[in-house]
Amino acid sequence: MVLVPLMLLTAGLLMSFAWIGHLKFKSWNFLTALVLSWFLVLPEYLLNVFSVRWGRDAFTGAQMAAMHLGSGVLFVTLIARLYLGETLGWSQYTGFALMAIAIVLILVKF
Repeated sequence: MVLVPLMLLTAGLLMSFAWIGHLKFKSWNFLTALVLSWFLVLPEYLLNVFSVRWGRDAFTGAQMAAMHLGSGVLFVTLIARLYLGETLGWSQYTGFALMAIAIVLILVKF
């Protein structure tokens, strides 16, 4: 029950760095950014597939997708803000809060 969410969170972190982490290095050409991003994507993909297969009996597909996508949104936000130094406006924070509410609604069984 704990390992699957941790694996999905880790996968979300790796994917977020693969998506936007290379933007900090403006001197890299496209091919360098692509290759280094793929080095992050391969372990992310392995973690994602293993966690979804192992978690199938404990979580629904929708719940695991919500964990993975939610962690991706969280980590993209943190990387953009803390690593890339981007500023976020109130509308972006509101949007992220609404996404968090949606993820909680997907995860909680009523």
